[in-house]
Amino acid sequence: MPDRRDELAARPAGRIPVHPSITEQQISDLVDKFYDRVWEDRRLGPIFSARLEHARDAHLAKMKTFWSSVLLRTGAYKGKPVPAHARLTEVVTTDFEIWLGLFRPVARDIFSNEAAPLVIEAAERIATSLWLAMFGTPFSNPPDWRARSG
Repeated sequence: MPDRRDELAARPAGRIPVHPSITEQQISDLVDKFYDRVWEDRRLGPIFSARLEHARDAHLAKMKTFWSSVLLRTGAYKGKPVPAHARLTEVVTTDFEIWLGLFRPVARDIFSNEAAPLVIEAAERIATSLWLAMFGTPFSNPPDWRARSG
């Protein structure tokens, strides 16, 4: 298991993590715990199962790389999430609120009191970006996720 110095040394120069306390292990825990809840959710679970039933492990690995890129600024993720999500015709606008509603408590459980709000803010920015790509028009105002959070 690499220690924190190895994680910091592996990061490209000039890329500062969202918060210095965030580790790869926390990101792995976040993805595992969050997606367990997603797959159990009565609305989101069937969407994920239909698309990823036989590729769950590969998806989790991809999401760990994605969140590492977002939170630790590793630059490791090279995917294109917008086109992948735009193909999900069964997704409706309120699904983003469910997604964030599952994500926030997991983030609060895993990350420090200082880091958790920053992780949640990153997730809200991602939700906004995906929402705009899927449902937006040139005159759309995306939902204010913070006003809707509990």
